[in-house]
Amino acid sequence: MKAFRISGIALCSMLIMASCGQKKTETATQAPLVNPDAKPLVKLAKVVEEPVAQIQVYSATIVGEIKNNIAPATPARISKINVEVGDKVRKGQVLVHMDETTLSQQEMQLKNLETEFNRIDQLYKVGGVSKSEWDNVNLQLEVARKSFQTLRENTKLESPIDGVVTARNYDNGDLYGGQPILVVQKIAPVKLTINVSEQYYSKVKKGDEVTIELDAYPEETFTGKVSLIYPTVDAMTHTFPVEINVANQDLKLRPGMFARATLNLGTLNHVVVPDLAIEKRAGSGDRFVYVYNNGKVAYSKVELGQRLGDRYELISGVANGAQVVIAGQAKLADGKEVEVEK
Repeated sequence: MKAFRISGIALCSMLIMASCGQKKTETATQAPLVNPDAKPLVKLAKVVEEPVAQIQVYSATIVGEIKNNIAPATPARISKINVEVGDKVRKGQVLVHMDETTLSQQEMQLKNLETEFNRIDQLYKVGGVSKSEWDNVNLQLEVARKSFQTLRENTKLESPIDGVVTARNYDNGDLYGGQPILVVQKIAPVKLTINVSEQYYSKVKKGDEVTIELDAYPEETFTGKVSLIYPTVDAMTHTFPVEINVANQDLKLRPGMFARATLNLGTLNHVVVPDLAIEKRAGSGDRFVYVYNNGKVAYSKVELGQRLGDRYELISGVANGAQVVIAGQAKLADGKEVEVEK
């Protein structure tokens, strides 16, 4: 009876093993065979040239059209500052009074020289002194007058422009130490400077309108005009500076604001490709596409222009009328034969 039980167990084991073996055989039989020589299946799109608006966007910082640092020529004590940051000032308005001790002394010396000159002048008219003596005193008087005028200008500091006080670096009683006492800027108009690629040098003209957008006013746009085009191109960056003026009559734009300037530089005929065709080369920033020709694909490096919805403008890399791969790139390589999806 015991021997029969062992035989039964052995028989069950054999049946299970046979069943497993049959399933493996069936599975192996059902698995599809992979043909290593099969050509990758790709989908193509034909590209053509079309007029593309050359819209270029540049970042810049708003600055005042004119910026003046208000400071004396020599160190002195500040007696009184007449304005605060944000105040509007007029040309010729006295902004700062410096200590007048030296000015008073200079004024007394000037009066003494004027008295001496008047005495010498009277004597010269009657032949009491020589022409050289008269010339000498006259020269001293002219030098003293100019020195007094310069000292007075550096004692009562005036605004050279109509503008707004944008910085104050001292208080009354401080000793001037080199940093401007005040900064006055003309903010109507304001300006910004952008660096434009040299390929557009012939496209930018003085007076061209420019659209300005600012983070400070996300729902508004402002209009500026090209006011200055620099005559040289930077040899390192291959760009040239362009200044843009914005009227800013409502004084919304303030120095220091971040801005985006949009230039419309006309249109150019460029090849446009679906964005699905653009691939990035591993280990670099290069972009490329696979161009199809006579059953094979060829690697072609491209220079991207603007993104146009689900397409890209190409500056270079693909000829007009070429066919490019837009699906199936994963298994491709330069020169590989492919099968085109119908």
